[in-house]
Amino acid sequence: MTNIELYDLSPALRVMITGFLVALIPLSWVWLSRRGASMAQRLRMLTLLTLFLTFDLVLFGAFTRLSDSGLGCPDWPGCYGHGSPLGAQVHIDAAQEAMPSGPVTHGKAWIEMIHRYLATGVGVLILTLTSISWLQRRQIKISPWWPTITLFWVCLQGAFGALTVTMKLFPAIVTMHLLGGLVLLALLKMQAVFYSQAQGESSAAVISSGLRKLLFATVALLWIQLALGGWVSTNYAVMACTDFPSCQGSLWPAMDFKQGFTIWRELGIGSNGEYLSFQALLTAIHYVHRLTAYLLFAVLLLLAVKLLRFAALRNQAYWLGGLALLQAGSGLGNVVLGWPMLGAVLHTGGAAALVVVTTGLVFCSRSGIDAVSASKSRASRLTS
Repeated sequence: MTNIELYDLSPALRVMITGFLVALIPLSWVWLSRRGASMAQRLRMLTLLTLFLTFDLVLFGAFTRLSDSGLGCPDWPGCYGHGSPLGAQVHIDAAQEAMPSGPVTHGKAWIEMIHRYLATGVGVLILTLTSISWLQRRQIKISPWWPTITLFWVCLQGAFGALTVTMKLFPAIVTMHLLGGLVLLALLKMQAVFYSQAQGESSAAVISSGLRKLLFATVALLWIQLALGGWVSTNYAVMACTDFPSCQGSLWPAMDFKQGFTIWRELGIGSNGEYLSFQALLTAIHYVHRLTAYLLFAVLLLLAVKLLRFAALRNQAYWLGGLALLQAGSGLGNVVLGWPMLGAVLHTGGAAALVVVTTGLVFCSRSGIDAVSASKSRASRLTS
């Protein structure tokens, strides 16, 4: 692995063609199943399908990380300079023989490359959404700048994916790559809501300004917790505490917050180049995430209960409460059951679903003050 060029662009075209073929399946389905629909309706359906596939990509990315397949192919964008592990069998055989349980095996190489193919496919779908949005911008009633921003973001996400490999799972980069995938989900969900409202299929529910503030506070706290969860995962700190509600037999175990939250460092290495202590690398990181989870769980349930009063938001309220319970259960299960693969992927899926639901709530609602201002503005236009 040490003699491999980290960036080898020779297989880039083959990887892009594979991604295009992956994207061709959902593109064909949308265009054939919606033959009589307007372009705006097709774009809405394609946006929803891209959102679904991006959600799946986030889950598969979690599986790639949790199965230690992130370096299954130690170069980028291909595998040992080839478009698939098939052409790299000699290199993979040599690496696997040298380290049978190491980062490079045939299974891990395929997992890593499938993740790259799926990511490229999602990129093609977003490029398609952007291109059509600009070509049909007079008909679709929403700004084409939103899919353009999404396209820029998916390109940035691809760059973080490359750095994840070439910087050898650098914790800050891997965490930003995880958060970038969640931001992509939020951007796509926002556009799906805009399409629905532009076509008259839904309208923003009016809620009190106080409840609107609670919603924004919940979203802010959620993203803080997502960043903390990513930091736990990328530093492999889940098993720092194997008991609950205590940690290592104490409600306040020994922790070194300064070293644990030194952001720009290699995996397991402090800013001074020395290996981090158990308390710094694992316990402090894990316990901060756990304490914040208590607060977020309570706030999510409070918000869900308050939203139940609004018929238009009742389904989202049920989803919010259910996902809060799912996250609490899967998080606890990861601790007491020894971080099983299914539980860990489920926990990531719950976090991604919370991003989708809360983003939808932000754009599917508005405060009473906003509603009054909008009404006055419409009345003023009518009388002028």
